[in-house]
Amino acid sequence: MSAGRILSGLETSDATGAEAEAVARMGFLEWVFAEPDAVTARAAQVALDCPEARNAVSPAAQAFVGFLKQAGSGGAARPVRRRRRALALH
Repeated sequence: MSAGRILSGLETSDATGAEAEAVARMGFLEWVFAEPDAVTARAAQVALDCPEARNAVSPAAQAFVGFLKQAGSGGAARPVRRRRRALALH
């Protein structure tokens, strides 16, 4: 399902606060799993360009846009560095 369609649905929600966040999170996951290709930061940026994202009004729609912005920043995709343990040879 497209981000625009999800946002249109979220605009009809009267959820606020934590409930709006939860509804938006479910919408975001629906968007991620409905995308035919791998979801990348670029895909999130493209989704942010739709009119529904630019004009989000309801708390749930605004929270969804927030999730798209986080995904579009690429910050969550940074690799985690791990220390390598030195192996002691006996």
